[in-house]
Amino acid sequence: MKTQARNPYLPSYEYIPDGEPRIFEGRIYIYGSHDQFNGYVYCLNDYVCYSAPVDELNNWRYEGIIYSKTDDPLNEDGRMCLYAPDVIRGLDGRYYLYYILDKVSVVSVAVCDIPAGKYEFYGYVHYQDGTLLGEKSTDEPQFDPAILMENGKVYLYTGFGGFNDDSRSGMMVTVLNEDMLTIIKEPQFVIPSESRAKGTTFEEHPFFEGASIRKINSIYYLVYSSVVMHELCYATSSYPTKGFEYRGVVISNNDIGIDSYKPINQPMYYGGNNHGGMACINDDWYIFYHRHTNGTNFSRQGMAEPIKILPDGSIPQVEMTSLGMNKKPFLGTGEYPTYIACNLFCQEEEMYSAPFDAWMNNSFPKITQEGKDGDAEVSYVANMREGATVGFKYFDFENIKHISIKTRGYADGRFEVKTSWNGEVIGEIPVKYTNIWTENSIDINIPDGIHALYFTFKGSGHASFLSFTLT
Repeated sequence: MKTQARNPYLPSYEYIPDGEPRIFEGRIYIYGSHDQFNGYVYCLNDYVCYSAPVDELNNWRYEGIIYSKTDDPLNEDGRMCLYAPDVIRGLDGRYYLYYILDKVSVVSVAVCDIPAGKYEFYGYVHYQDGTLLGEKSTDEPQFDPAILMENGKVYLYTGFGGFNDDSRSGMMVTVLNEDMLTIIKEPQFVIPSESRAKGTTFEEHPFFEGASIRKINSIYYLVYSSVVMHELCYATSSYPTKGFEYRGVVISNNDIGIDSYKPINQPMYYGGNNHGGMACINDDWYIFYHRHTNGTNFSRQGMAEPIKILPDGSIPQVEMTSLGMNKKPFLGTGEYPTYIACNLFCQEEEMYSAPFDAWMNNSFPKITQEGKDGDAEVSYVANMREGATVGFKYFDFENIKHISIKTRGYADGRFEVKTSWNGEVIGEIPVKYTNIWTENSIDINIPDGIHALYFTFKGSGHASFLSFTLT
């Protein structure tokens, strides 16, 4: 498993959502907000960075804290959180980090000489008279910056589109000069919010949050989160500041919209808000997004999937998988941790994470970990009750005759093994009450070929599920 890329692509104890992938000098760097395990709101931690060689997408290096919430002069007491950032290389060769604190409406900028060093506060985006963007009487609050640099100009995409909120117009673009701070063209709106989307191509998928911008073959692509929440959509234009039209959904973090292996509107994971961007790595394109864990909205993890950009510029929606940036199915042998699950659900369908009553009643399974935030503990699936199913995609099976699982908990029953979520049961692994991780195994005949693998618990009580081994 250690030699293969996977989802989530970072360590199981790391919670970096809103991932913006950027490639600098042969490495891919992930800039995102930083959730806390067992956090009570979004983005409680300081910015950290991970990077990997573009030829080794299973070999991520922790770069450490690159910016602390108290580094901003407006937040010296740390009462505010650092929301989703973006990073761009300036004309001077330095790296500029754009971000917004959670309780103000201005855009802050920090700078560093290297992609993942210690960034220092640089200034606030402002008009030529010194007024900060977001504080002019005609400005709307700034949110979730995305950056594009072209021909000496900096295009700053920001904005928010609340539900039934007439005060928010949607995503805007503001043009800055090469000092990375001073506005040379005032904000103009490019994707409408829900209140302004009627009659446009965005009517069914209006802008909510999470702008991300890329230029591909002379076309500008804006990836964004719609008010549907779980989906990342995209819009395209021939211009960076106008003409954007809705094109489709790239990824959903509960797989709604995918009908290749289940009904199109059936959720296969506990979804929630979504945010990410695209990267081209060795001529292959990927979408970066996040999933929700621990039964809440506030412990999100980075995920990635390969995508295809067709000759007409369209991007077909892709499904969630366990593979991440692995270019081929997993080996059909070896031990795999259950935190790489891409499907997780129970008998009661639920589209979103944190349905309060269900979580309080402990009726839904969840991916979680031991210890506290920052502890390097392997995650696992907890609260597997009657009918709960966890799924992994995909494996290349050949002559597999034996399977074992590691479980613990107050459970008495069996785990059914299947190669599709509603398929034939090809094996049943018995489990009993145990307070320590205990391995149980059976002989099995998994069909040769590329398949998914699903485990459904049948019985009483609730089990935790750590890993499975195929031989």
